[in-house]
Amino acid sequence: MSEELKAENTQEPIQEETTEVVASAATREEIIARLQEMVSDISLAKRQELESLKQAFYKLQRAAQEEQIAAFVEGGGTAEDFKPEPDPLDEQFRKLMNIIKEKKAAAQEALEIVRKENYKKKLALLDRFKALIEKANTEGASYNEFKAILQEWKEIKEVPADKANELWKAYQQYAEQFYDIQKLNNEFREYDFKKNMEAKIAICEEAEKLADEPDIVAAFRKLQKLHQDYRETGPVSKESREEIWNRFKTASTIINKRHQQHFEELKDKEKENLDQKTVICELLEGIEYDKLTTFQSWNEKTQEVLALQKKWKDIGFAPAKQNQKIFERFRAACDTFFSHKGEFFKQAKTDMTANLEKKTALCEQAEALKDSTDWKATADKMADLQKQWREIGPVQKKYTNSIWKRFIGACDYFYEQRDKNTSSKKHEENTNLAAKKEILSKLKAFYPDNLSDDDIQAIQQLVDEWNGIGFVPFKVKDKIAAEFKAVMEPFGSVVRTGRGRQPQRAGVRESGSPRERLQRQYEQKKSEIQTYENNLGFMNASSKTGNGFVDAIKAKIEELKKEADELLAQIKALDTEEE
Repeated sequence: MSEELKAENTQEPIQEETTEVVASAATREEIIARLQEMVSDISLAKRQELESLKQAFYKLQRAAQEEQIAAFVEGGGTAEDFKPEPDPLDEQFRKLMNIIKEKKAAAQEALEIVRKENYKKKLALLDRFKALIEKANTEGASYNEFKAILQEWKEIKEVPADKANELWKAYQQYAEQFYDIQKLNNEFREYDFKKNMEAKIAICEEAEKLADEPDIVAAFRKLQKLHQDYRETGPVSKESREEIWNRFKTASTIINKRHQQHFEELKDKEKENLDQKTVICELLEGIEYDKLTTFQSWNEKTQEVLALQKKWKDIGFAPAKQNQKIFERFRAACDTFFSHKGEFFKQAKTDMTANLEKKTALCEQAEALKDSTDWKATADKMADLQKQWREIGPVQKKYTNSIWKRFIGACDYFYEQRDKNTSSKKHEENTNLAAKKEILSKLKAFYPDNLSDDDIQAIQQLVDEWNGIGFVPFKVKDKIAAEFKAVMEPFGSVVRTGRGRQPQRAGVRESGSPRERLQRQYEQKKSEIQTYENNLGFMNASSKTGNGFVDAIKAKIEELKKEADELLAQIKALDTEEE
């Protein structure tokens, strides 16, 4: 075998081409158009581009559907109730992909048949080549017949991959043998070597230019064609064979290393993408659903999931072997989340329907009470209804404002009517206070040490007027009573100050048994307690909260109740002694 053939037989094996294809189509319609081109010419349907187009189509489809869901939710619906319309583009895409799959299978099957036929043809050419060499050994052979065999060999293209090297080695061996046997004259042989050398130099120059090709995948693809051309070019002179092969091999090595480095970097990037996608899957799978118990928590978690989905879209492909698997894991985690969310909102919808019924019942009760004038008892009932309202969960958003307005409207109406009544009472109490002040002024004009019967009668009339006047403002009640008591102290022995008590003239002790005195004191305490409780009842729920004045009233009521209980105990003790 010649040095050239030996050199060519030791060349680096041609790497299997794995082209990285990125779909340039910006819309689903453009992807459909590209698939239709492939259906028309199935040779255009390369595996990597098909995979890229498929990924791009479903990415665009998901984005379009998410926009539809967002619009549906913005219009008042919920994501769980959204039902996508039939998508004609999706149906067309699937149909075209199935056609391409069938055509590629048929084309591959046909290609295998062609390769097998080509293999048979090249075996037949080798037989002819062998016969030509045997003939040359005995009687000489036609150089034209040799050239014809070479031409036919070049015209026969693909053969089964596992047979290619075997055929090529036999072909080169027979060609070399023919040259050696024929012992062509030097002039003709040198001319042939010269033409072959020129062709191989041109091939080397093309290979060397590929070092500047920015698209390394395209450069590698072109290099494979140059290798095929180099093989099919005849031999050169013995002294030039190693030199020209080394030149071509050096240029090839540069491209092969760049190609190898490119795919190593691509694999590293894909591994990094796989790691990022794995983390996203783990985050989705680690969601603690038992802690998502409110609308707010679900909405916040949904925003997190949508952010993770967006990040997923921005990450490139994972390694081919894991890409589909990691996507299925991601999709399953997302489906699990939205399934749980759908169940929560479905149950929440049921609960909100029940809550609406409960709140409607409270509205009806409030409306039935709003016209009541039993201010204290009704205020307590209204406060209880408001407490029940707070304990009931939410209703559907479209009913929230209307049901609340209905309920609070009934409550406010009652409180407004009560406040109007309270305002009227305040006016009446101020009028009573003015009347009592006027009586005090008149009483102060009498001199206790020099009272005539007419004076006593006038004082008694003023006292009766005093007793006939109603309530005064609570904050001055004790003060005005103390003033009255102080003014009447000198007249106590001759004037009846209570409604049922008849005093005597000076020097005569007040009549009545100890039990009667205790009973009058007890009734007075009960009256004061009732007054305080009535005033407390006029205050609404909001005014009672955090009010020190109200706390003081409550404390006073408790104090009076204890004093009343003590008086009642004394009365019962007297009753027991009398028995």
